[in-house]
Amino acid sequence: MTQPKRQLHLGAFFFGAGHHLAAWRHPDVDPNGYTQLNTLKEWARLAEAAKFDAIFFADNVGMSQAPADMLTRNALPHVFDPMLVQSALAAVTDRIGLVATVSTTYLPPYHLARKFATLDHLSGGRGGWNLVTSGSEFEAHSFGLPHQIEHAERYKIAHEYMQVVKGLWDSWEDDAFTHDKANNRFFDTTKLHRVAHEGAHFQVSGSLQAPRSPQGYPVFVQAGSSNDGQDLAAASAELVFTAQQTVDDARGFYSSLKSRLPAWGRTESDLKILPGISPFVGRTQQEAQDKFDQLQDLIDPVLGVGLLSAFLGNIDLSAYPIDGPFPVDLPVGEGWKSRHALFNNMAQRDNLSIRDLYKRVATGRGHWTVVGTPESIADQLEHWFTTGAADGFNILSPTLPHGLKDFVDLVIPELQRRGLFRTEYTGRTLREHLGLRRPAHPNAGVNGQ
Repeated sequence: MTQPKRQLHLGAFFFGAGHHLAAWRHPDVDPNGYTQLNTLKEWARLAEAAKFDAIFFADNVGMSQAPADMLTRNALPHVFDPMLVQSALAAVTDRIGLVATVSTTYLPPYHLARKFATLDHLSGGRGGWNLVTSGSEFEAHSFGLPHQIEHAERYKIAHEYMQVVKGLWDSWEDDAFTHDKANNRFFDTTKLHRVAHEGAHFQVSGSLQAPRSPQGYPVFVQAGSSNDGQDLAAASAELVFTAQQTVDDARGFYSSLKSRLPAWGRTESDLKILPGISPFVGRTQQEAQDKFDQLQDLIDPVLGVGLLSAFLGNIDLSAYPIDGPFPVDLPVGEGWKSRHALFNNMAQRDNLSIRDLYKRVATGRGHWTVVGTPESIADQLEHWFTTGAADGFNILSPTLPHGLKDFVDLVIPELQRRGLFRTEYTGRTLREHLGLRRPAHPNAGVNGQ
C-alpha cells in the first residue's frame, strides 16, 4: 500500500496587531482590532478556511515595568486571557485547533486541568495547551514574588505539574458515564480514578468533575529551546514551537530534540516541530521588499533597544553605543535563555550592531523572517521541510489581518499545488490534524476510586 505523501503543518499565530514590533503603526492596521471579538472571529474564520492546523495565542501574566515613555510607544499584545478567547472562537469555528498559553508557575494544576478539559469538550476535541514557565521579572512581581523563580527550578516545577494534570485528565475512563436510569447509576464507580499526588511542589488529592476529554488530553505544546526546555519537550510535548534563523540551526535543533524521545519511550512521530516564520509576501520581490521596508522604517529605536533588553532578561543596554558592536559578554539571567543564546549567535555570526540586531529581531522577535514571492517562500519552506529542519511552521504574520491574508491568498495555494499542504481537513480534532495518536487511559480496566 502506498504511503500518503508527508504534508507540513501550519499554525496561525495571533499576536496583537501583528508580530512586527511596529505593526500597530502601519497605516492599514486597526490598532484596536485585536481587542474586538468580531475581528478575532474574522481572523479565525480566515485561518480555518485556509485549513491551518491551529490558531495559537501567546500570553504573559503581568504588565511590563518598563519606563512609561517606553510603554506608551508599544502595543500591548497580551490583552485578554487566551483561554477565554479560544472558548469564544470555538463557537464560531468547526475544525481548526485552538492553542492557548498558560504558565505552570502561576496557576494551580487543578485550575489548568479543568479549564483545558472544558475547552476540549466545548470545541469537540480541538484544544491545545502551550506550556510556559514564565521568564519575566514583572510576572513574578504580579504574583507577589520579589524575583522570578530560577530557570532550572521552574522546569522542575513544570515536570511535576505535567504529572498532576495528566492524572487529573485521567480522572475518568472514556466510558465511565453510563447514565443507567433503570439501575440509578450515573457513572461506573470502578472507572473513577482519583489523584493522590504528594510531590516536591504539589500535593493534590481529588478528581475532575468533567468526563475525559474528546482527545484524551489536549495537545501538549511547548516552546522552550534551552536544554531544560528540550528535556521537558522530549518528556511530554507533542507540538514544539521554536525559533531558528538558518536551516542548519533548525536541523540541529530538530535532530537534538527528536533524538531525546526514545529515552522517554517515544518515537519521532509523537512530536511535531514547527519553527516560527514571519513572511513578507509580494507578487514580486520588490513588492515584498517594499512591505518589509515600510514596517522597518516605523521602528522606534527606544522600543528596538527595549525589545532586546526584555529578551535578554532586562539587561540595561543604554551604556553601549547603539551603532557599536553588540556586546557579547552580557550576563545570562534567569529569563529566556534560548533567546539570549540566539541573539548572541546572530550578532557574532553577522557582526551586528545593537541597531542592526533589533531591526533583525523586530520583524519576528527572534524568528525566521522571509521576504519574497509566493514561489520563493514556498521554495524555502519546502527546503526546510524536506531536509530535516521542520514538520511545518508557525506563521507569525507581520501585521493582522493583512500579513495573514497575504500568506493565505498567495503562499498556501502554491504549497497546495506542490502537494505540501492539505486542501481539506480530513479529521475533526487537533490530534487528527497533526497525525498524533489519542492517548489511551492508563488505568482502563483497573478498579477505580
